Amino acid sequence: MTLTTVIFYIFSAILIASALRVITAKNPVHAALSLVLSFFTGAVLWMLIEAEFLAISLVLVYVGAVMVLFLFVVMMLDINFEELRKGFWNYFPFAALVAIIMAVEMVMVLVAPDTGLVAYFEVTPLPDGVSNIKQLGVPIYTEYLLPFELAAVLLLVAMIAAVSLTLRRRKNTKYVNPSDQIKVKRNDRLRIVKMDAVVEQPQAPVTDEAADKPAA
Repeated sequence: MTLTTVIFYIFSAILIASALRVITAKNPVHAALSLVLSFFTGAVLWMLIEAEFLAISLVLVYVGAVMVLFLFVVMMLDINFEELRKGFWNYFPFAALVAIIMAVEMVMVLVAPDTGLVAYFEVTPLPDGVSNIKQLGVPIYTEYLLPFELAAVLLLVAMIAAVSLTLRRRKNTKYVNPSDQIKVKRNDRLRIVKMDAVVEQPQAPVTDEAADKPAA
């Protein structure tokens, strides 16, 4: 057993344990942190097959941006987890069936002679001057351009739908409509009132005798 194989099994075990922790942790913050650990270990596995671009993208995009957003959202929301867990056992049989099917498919892929672990560890190193970023980018923007654009459109639609579903108009919230501000004219905000000038009457100076005289 080579050192690469040992590293693969160690980080695979960490990845499986952290993934199980994501779905079993009662605290959502702990679950999010376990997911961060899963992303890091997945990036290490990609580094083993010399997919440096995918590993760096996983760390920068998901760990550096998506998971930070998840942590902020989880800590800001007041979620009643007891209410969410009420229907857990009702869906458990179906979820267990789906999990078993996925596990069987993964085992079949791992033991396959062409795509299994043997082929995984027999990856030939890239020659000098060859970039895996170019090898990944050329097929995406040539052969798989249409699926790539469709995936981008679906992500855009999902983002707009998420914003629309969470956008609620509150009664006590004050907001400004820019179109109404543009339509405002001077006469709507300013009123000129004509009135006579007010002239103050000069008061008589107070002398010392008037100041010493007691009031009636």
